[in-house]
Order: sequence, then C-alpha cells, then structure tokens
Amino acid sequence: MSKYLLNKFLFTVDRDPELVARYRDEPAELVAWWEDTLANRILGTHTGEDSTWLALADDERRALVEHDYVTLFEMGAHPFLTLTLFIAIYEESHDEPLGFQLEYAEKLAHVTLPHPDIST
Repeated sequence: MSKYLLNKFLFTVDRDPELVARYRDEPAELVAWWEDTLANRILGTHTGEDSTWLALADDERRALVEHDYVTLFEMGAHPFLTLTLFIAIYEESHDEPLGFQLEYAEKLAHVTLPHPDIST
C-alpha cells in the first residue's frame, strides 16, 4: 500500500473542480484515468519528469472508486484530505448545515486514538 499515492490522489483531485465533478459522477473512470496519467507525475513539475513505479493497491483503488472514506481513513489516508474532498462531493446532497461533516464524524466515531498513522 502506498499512503503517498493515495494522499496524492486525494490532494490532486480536490484541488481541481473539474476533477471533483468527474470523481463524483464517474469514480471508476476518473480513478483509472488518474492512475494512468497523473499517478507517476512528480508533484510540482510539468510533463516529462515522471516516475515509473507507483500504482494503487487493489484495496486502495476499490475504496477510491466506492467513495469509501471510512476505509480510506482506516488505511491511513490523511483525514483533512478525505474530509475536504468528500465535502466537495457530498455537501450539496445534505440540506442541513454541516450535514456531511456530521455524517463523516458519525461514520468515523468507532475510530479511537491514536488515529491510523498518516505518515507517508
């Protein structure tokens, strides 16, 4: 498992409204496209400076495709990255203020301290 790559996905998708929309509407296609085109691009560089060995593990890919933020958190995905991306995806589907944030907290209530290791 690569927490680095998992967090890189969350970070890069969350920073681009078009990618957020694609991830919300077509998660399997977006995850596959991202892994083929951006996963090995070195952060902060333009094209031409890529690594060649990074790939999502099957369980990471499944959790991303299923928008399973609980499993992502349990795997060690950074909590701020999961929260902000999934707020962008689900906030509109909640009528009450902080609706998704409260749902996120409820679904992660079983997690006790110390939280999963988020170091990369």
